[in-house]
Amino acid sequence: MALVGRDDIDAAAQRLSGHVVRTPVATLSGFGLRHPVEMKLEQLQHTGTFKARGAFNTLLAVDVPPAGVVAASGGNHGAAAAFAARALGHPAHIFVPEMAGPSKIALIRQTGAALRVVQGEYANALEAARAYEAESGAMQIHAYDAPLTVAGQGTLMREWEEQGLQADTVLIAVGGGGLVAGAMAWLGTRRKVVAVEPRTSCALNAALAAGNTVDVEVSGVAANALGARRIGDICFGLARQTGVESVLVEDGAITAAQHALWRTCRQLVEPAGATALAALTSGAYVPAEGEKVAVLVCGANIAPDPFAA
Repeated sequence: MALVGRDDIDAAAQRLSGHVVRTPVATLSGFGLRHPVEMKLEQLQHTGTFKARGAFNTLLAVDVPPAGVVAASGGNHGAAAAFAARALGHPAHIFVPEMAGPSKIALIRQTGAALRVVQGEYANALEAARAYEAESGAMQIHAYDAPLTVAGQGTLMREWEEQGLQADTVLIAVGGGGLVAGAMAWLGTRRKVVAVEPRTSCALNAALAAGNTVDVEVSGVAANALGARRIGDICFGLARQTGVESVLVEDGAITAAQHALWRTCRQLVEPAGATALAALTSGAYVPAEGEKVAVLVCGANIAPDPFAA
């Protein structure tokens, strides 16, 4: 599969102008750390995650068939694909596993998309979505392993550098790998990228250890967002090309980072949104003396919804 480069991300940024939020950045102290941390608050993006970038880039770059779009998702990608489709006037059919949870399922329903909840994991939802694609002629928007998706996600890192990113090292949570692939495609080796995964859902870490993509079991507090059974080919290719560093964190560390984000700066995020920070607060990643570190915070779709009616 072809990798994605900076030209692809530049083109995506032009398409996305006016369609996505330019999310804020902040340099924050606290979290039990001795050094301040640059953060990008991407959970303030449309539908609460970076996924809107890839969805809009895909739909704006191609001719969408009359049958509309179809997407399989752990929840966040489905919400973003449905949001983008509605904004651009296309019907959307979204397949999610039961483990997506009521908060993300409700978010998708709010977009007016046709929603089908599938028993099992993300892989089961993807199988059902592919069957619907073949049957209906709808266009599939892959959650993470498609060039247009990755290029759209790469606009986040491009934007962050435009906003004055100072860090030597950027920590990014990984599920299927679309976001970290976009970051690697934009940064190359100019800055260090650390891929952070839950120990119980670690498709990239397992692939790097094996030397090729492999299936993994997925579970844990962040599984409905970071629970890809196999890392994307684009991400794996870029990870080997750039020498990305991979670290794992425990569920308890993720939950503690969630709490720290709320207590320190009143940011309410889902477990996946706090996973990158958990690498720092738990000591899974220890910066060198003088190393400036940044954390991508994303994923606002906490479950259960604390403000549900």
